[in-house]
Amino acid sequence: MQPIAYLFFQGHCRDAMTRYGQIFGSAPEIMDFADMPETDRAQMPGVPDDAVMHCALPVGEGWLYASDDPSGSGPAMAGCEVCLSLPDEAETRRVWDALADGGEVRMPLSPMFWTPLFGSLTDRFGIRWMIMADGPTP
Repeated sequence: MQPIAYLFFQGHCRDAMTRYGQIFGSAPEIMDFADMPETDRAQMPGVPDDAVMHCALPVGEGWLYASDDPSGSGPAMAGCEVCLSLPDEAETRRVWDALADGGEVRMPLSPMFWTPLFGSLTDRFGIRWMIMADGPTP
């Protein structure tokens, strides 16, 4: 059994997951609401055909799942963060810089007693991340 983070977006799931795919070197598998059987689709009037019903993105040995919130009224992500531990400092800085682009750094990437690098940010899509490097502590 492996837990998988499931992220919800307000109409920009495709953009976010495509960007994450570029950052992590993988391709998102995307199923749109238009792909639903017509009987199920009829129960969701007003949901755009191109809204993402489900997306799966491989990240290392794990996954990120996501979709657009068809109600459009879901709360912003809070109280939870996606945490990634990357293999070395160079890869940690690369991923950090890519996720921080257009976002808000909450705790700058810096050495901590348990890891060579750690930081937290909210990316431009509103997703909160904790990023750290594997390796010996400073």
